[in-house]
Amino acid sequence: MTDSITLVPGGLTLDVLRRIYFDAVPLTLPPDAHDRMAASRALVERIAASDTAVYGINTGFGKLAQSRIAPEDLDRLQRNLILSHATGVGAPMADGVVRLILASKVASLCVGASGVRPELVEALLRLYSAGALPVIPAKGSVGASGDLAPLAHMTGVLLGIGEVRLNGAIVPAAEGLAAAGLDPFDLKAKEGLALINGTQVSTALALAGLFEIERCFAAAMVSGALSVEAVKGSHKPFDARISALRGQPGQIAVAGAFRAMLAGSPLNASHQGDACDRVQDPYSLRCQPQVMGAILDQMRMAARTLCIEANGVTDNPLVLTDTGEVISGGNFHAEPVAMAADQLAIAASEIGALAERRIAMLIDASISGLPPFLVAEPGLNSGFMIAHVTAAALASENKTLAHPASVDSLPTSANQEDHVSMATFAARRLADIAGNVADIVGIELLAAAQGLEFHRPLRTSARLEDALAVVRARVPRYEVDRYFAPDLQAVGALVRGGGLRAFVPLTLEETP
Repeated sequence: MTDSITLVPGGLTLDVLRRIYFDAVPLTLPPDAHDRMAASRALVERIAASDTAVYGINTGFGKLAQSRIAPEDLDRLQRNLILSHATGVGAPMADGVVRLILASKVASLCVGASGVRPELVEALLRLYSAGALPVIPAKGSVGASGDLAPLAHMTGVLLGIGEVRLNGAIVPAAEGLAAAGLDPFDLKAKEGLALINGTQVSTALALAGLFEIERCFAAAMVSGALSVEAVKGSHKPFDARISALRGQPGQIAVAGAFRAMLAGSPLNASHQGDACDRVQDPYSLRCQPQVMGAILDQMRMAARTLCIEANGVTDNPLVLTDTGEVISGGNFHAEPVAMAADQLAIAASEIGALAERRIAMLIDASISGLPPFLVAEPGLNSGFMIAHVTAAALASENKTLAHPASVDSLPTSANQEDHVSMATFAARRLADIAGNVADIVGIELLAAAQGLEFHRPLRTSARLEDALAVVRARVPRYEVDRYFAPDLQAVGALVRGGGLRAFVPLTLEETP
């Protein structure tokens, strides 16, 4: 049984977030969360019973904030808010993303700055624990004022409205509530707004992208090292002194990881001194520490931003129980998430771009010294010719997908919300980019493995031989032309599944 994790403020570490996304780790509330939430709820109820107009409690929303709502209509106001804002379209978000949304929303609300009843927060956690995950359409948010539409779909489930995915099937919300031992709720003053305001959807999508890209990065480190060996490339570019003289932390870490993977290679020893006729390798081999190091630095920077955001309180207005104030601000604006997602999009695209160049090098006999297109009897067999075309198509597609989303904005809510982040799309497209990169890197793994095996009986390092064995357990050597698509699917699944992470001693948690 997996140990549960307590959602203490700031407790959503990168490791915890990974485990929520991939493994649905059990979660619990901290013992003092109930008291914090009850205190903020009591303040909201005092304001709701008073004559003071406070945004989000007894007024309309957005452009309608000047409209005062009668006390007898406050509950209906919150229900109407959820119904009117549940306007998402597109395919449902993946289960791992929905788990991240629920966990980060619960973590935010249990800080006690949002004014919701504790039982609502506990209900969200019970949905998570029961695996009754709200069906949330992927499209319909501009990343300010929070992720309103997708979070309205999440909240609708608490009202018995909408659908959940339960045991792999999509069923009515009422069935999901019953599976979690819950009855539908009637929302009270401010609760609907607190539940749908916030950056949890953008952040969850960006974290999911980060974790998928992290696996692609590790696989690309392995495929890059295998390519070095396949073309009898030099190990000198990975010398620690080169990277130390520049000082970039990611480059230093990546060069060290390559040295660890390549150490003790008999194949490398076979072409030293007079046995080597290479002066310099192509950039796609020689500059791997510089390029992959910059990518690692960007991933770590984005990871820090997203970890902070996942632990933050981003709804509006905020309830400050120490002073008795309710203050309207702009924490719902997801610009930090949008920019982090743009960083990740660029970084991930470069992983694929570099791998595609190495595939092109491997199939080019004039550069690699290997048989044309990595196959015996070229001409009769086409080998890896069109697999490279697939890699080129995916790398080119990523160039368009990587265009920064955060530089765009369209005013909404009759120009009241006049600058938005576009964080939700910025984060959502990371899944497509990562999928493309996984397939590109998978093709390189096959191509590099093929090239390496042309040098048999010489062997590469022990670590890379182990990695090669993992690849070969999925896909056999390409002897003559065969139906190639299943091979690409199998090795792409290996990359997506993180099957090569153990060979790369790098983590996002390390301090650059």
